[in-house]
Amino acid sequence: MLIIFFSLKICSQVNPIYVIEGDTLKNQFIPLKEVVVIPELKFYSYKDYVDYYNLKRKTIKVYPYARLASERLLKLNERLNGIKSKRGKRKYTKRVEKFLEDELKEELKKLTRSEGRILIKLIHRETGSTAYSLVKTLRTGWKAFIYQTTAKMFEIDLKKEFDPSNNLEDYKIENIVLREFANSYLNKN
Repeated sequence: MLIIFFSLKICSQVNPIYVIEGDTLKNQFIPLKEVVVIPELKFYSYKDYVDYYNLKRKTIKVYPYARLASERLLKLNERLNGIKSKRGKRKYTKRVEKFLEDELKEELKKLTRSEGRILIKLIHRETGSTAYSLVKTLRTGWKAFIYQTTAKMFEIDLKKEFDPSNNLEDYKIENIVLREFANSYLNKN
């Protein structure tokens, strides 16, 4: 009796085998890593080459700040959803702004104008909102106007959107970011 029971137990442990177009597979699906296909870069002059690598250096420098902005914005929105009063939300937002200003002010002061422009675009890429609309939403329209006016004096536009399909510089920035993800130099998360 035990022999029959054990023989049934052994036979019941057979794993299914899949035959797809003549190939025998142990699993129905084979997990693959994501493959990103990026077109080869072509430079038509030495100036194009130098400009691209300057843009690459600046993009790699400011991308962590854009990523940090995206993460902090998600956390801020989660916490603001838990606060019921407008006054409480405003106080909390000011407190977070003060904390971020104290933490990042000295580092961000060291950025050049062109790095600032790239940062504005990358913030839009990461958050889906322009820097102007974020300030307007989280603070007030008046603050957003003041920040925009100040930024305009330095030839920076807080309303600038990231549009790689219509803007060549944005396309290059997207290309740089995707290449650095593929090379594991920048973290997606």
